[in-house]
Amino acid sequence: MRNWILALSLLMAGSAFAQNGVQVISTLEIYDIQTGERTVVKEFDGTMEAPNWSPDGKWLLYNQGGRLYKIAPEPGSEPTIIDMKFVTRCNNDHVISADGKYIGMSANAKTPHGYNSYIYIAPFEGGVAPRLITPFSTSYLHGWSPDMTTLAYCAMRESDPNGDIYIIPAEGGDEIRLTTAEGLDDGPEYSPDGKHIWFNSVRTGDMQVWRMNADGTEQTQMTFDTDLYSWFPHVSPDGKKVVYLCFHKGDLEPNQHVANKNVLLRIMPAEGGTPRTLFELFGGQGTINVNSWAPDSRRFAFVSYRIKQ
Repeated sequence: MRNWILALSLLMAGSAFAQNGVQVISTLEIYDIQTGERTVVKEFDGTMEAPNWSPDGKWLLYNQGGRLYKIAPEPGSEPTIIDMKFVTRCNNDHVISADGKYIGMSANAKTPHGYNSYIYIAPFEGGVAPRLITPFSTSYLHGWSPDMTTLAYCAMRESDPNGDIYIIPAEGGDEIRLTTAEGLDDGPEYSPDGKHIWFNSVRTGDMQVWRMNADGTEQTQMTFDTDLYSWFPHVSPDGKKVVYLCFHKGDLEPNQHVANKNVLLRIMPAEGGTPRTLFELFGGQGTINVNSWAPDSRRFAFVSYRIKQ
């Protein structure tokens, strides 16, 4: 069982330089939902993943090669590494606190059974040792409540190996399990008002977007795509829109999110309703694992890929 958890940990964390053994070029882009314009910020040799947009609008945070970097969201910008001291195996699950002062991150640490993912918090500027939050692995951080008191994450435990949604105080403490459905629940993220947690769940047999109250009650299905698997819902700062990633059925299993696939980015009203496709791209794992909306709720960042020839 532990070997299965480790394998899933490595799959979800991504590779430092290649995706599924394939060498890629990563392109960090910004999409404007009003104009439909895609703007390239920078191309990277190798795999970089999962941009977050800082609340002050000044930075995009991303991971590459196990380290965290920040880069200004303008074309031609160059990145700066963030010194996280002993944490050098960061994966693509990281968030920024509402005040912009801290980073919550998932990172692989060595255990007697191999490398597994734990959750840490550190100042946004780095320079000090991150503080361990989850004493148990495997844990993948996706959400930080607007009042900064609580973290939401996907976790695999020996009693719950398929993966469910948990919360824990940001200062550390006892974790609380919010979902108990059959199969994987993943990608939990708070709405800007803190009332809801959005997530994706395979409980119906197809991976779809769901929403629940912040205490885990009223778990409600929000997407009903028959030919797509839907992952990682991200709510805009104004609370009105949700962008999410879709894989085509037949390309992978419903509980997988892998690299190097033709995928869709879709958008829907936060109150529910008919989604629409924004565009298709070559990506998947690493494209939009975490919330990447700009503070203006008009733009979001994402990563597309192309295979090196």
